[in-house]
Amino acid sequence: MYRTLEYLSGISDDDVRRLRAVGIHHTNQFLHRASLDIDRRRLFKKTGISTERLIEFAHQCTLLEVSGMERWVPLVRRLGINSMHDLRAQDAGELHRKLIEAIGLAGAPSLTDVQYWISQATALDIVEQPEPARPVPIIE
Repeated sequence: MYRTLEYLSGISDDDVRRLRAVGIHHTNQFLHRASLDIDRRRLFKKTGISTERLIEFAHQCTLLEVSGMERWVPLVRRLGINSMHDLRAQDAGELHRKLIEAIGLAGAPSLTDVQYWISQATALDIVEQPEPARPVPIIE
């Protein structure tokens, strides 16, 4: 689903302006242009937006791609689930319980909804983690 960049939590007006200047106008475009580490490094060079912020935004975009989860993304992020990896690691019953505690039974998603979100987490986890920095050999 296409959402404007302003939908991303923590994105500044300046970030939006810089991304639009390189042809990225919505979250789906952003996800396609920032899923790989090398692409985020290129995007950093073009926009000046740090690779750390770019990966954070990419993770938010993937959470927004989970069917039926869009409405719950801000709350799920407050519960510490910021990526597909985090979502995949959740126990559906425990996450459902936390959502009920935060929202109340009447407004919370169903347990089957939460199970479905977690099942999608594997298929939608397309954001490549940054490569660890390689140690620089010491020459004596």
